Amino acid sequence: NVMLTPEGESIAFQDILKKYKGKTIVIDVWASWCSDCIKGMPKVKALQNNFPDATYLFISMDKTPEAWKKGIDKYEVNGEHYMATDGMKGIFGKSINLDWIPRYMIVDKTGKIALYKAIEADDSKLIETLKKLQ
Repeated sequence: NVMLTPEGESIAFQDILKKYKGKTIVIDVWASWCSDCIKGMPKVKALQNNFPDATYLFISMDKTPEAWKKGIDKYEVNGEHYMATDGMKGIFGKSINLDWIPRYMIVDKTGKIALYKAIEADDSKLIETLKKLQ
């Protein structure tokens, strides 16, 4: 699946994961139009404070790069940013059975999925998984 970088370049999702190999990655699938995503941002910021060594990878389901970039600035979303170019029902969305956003996943340092699905950034499974991977 091809994603967009904030600079407008195309990158394959597996190449994004390769970039962060050796790090614990928290993936946050979100969109600037998603009220649950925006409501969850303070919880994401708390997670970032509690687990600062993890890489936070934000995958946007926004419809346009402009809306996506505006959302990053407006909601002060700190981390690595990419945008799915084919929406929630596209290749990436289907590959993770995306049925709701926000959606949180954790990839361990070896590149394996340690947590497949959480819909709250303060989900106990999410926090326990991060503690184990520290």
